[in-house]
Amino acid sequence: MRLKVEFTTEPFDLDEAPAHALAAREVIEAAELDAVDVGPFGNTAEGGADAVLSAVDALLRRSLEAGATRISLQVNVIGAGE
Repeated sequence: MRLKVEFTTEPFDLDEAPAHALAAREVIEAAELDAVDVGPFGNTAEGGADAVLSAVDALLRRSLEAGATRISLQVNVIGAGE
């Protein structure tokens, strides 16, 4: 099964990337995922279910430890009937 995760971390800071956003970016870029797209207002990544779920776990833990007060995420199954 392949999954796609979309996420944002808050609070936002338009002047410079906050520590929680940098932590989330590091986790996603280090994971064995495909089609990683990080940006200031949203991030997406795709990959196998185990890789995505492991990355989401690490992303939540590291972002919260780095000061995130809210993490919004959505996980979708991709490739099934699309």
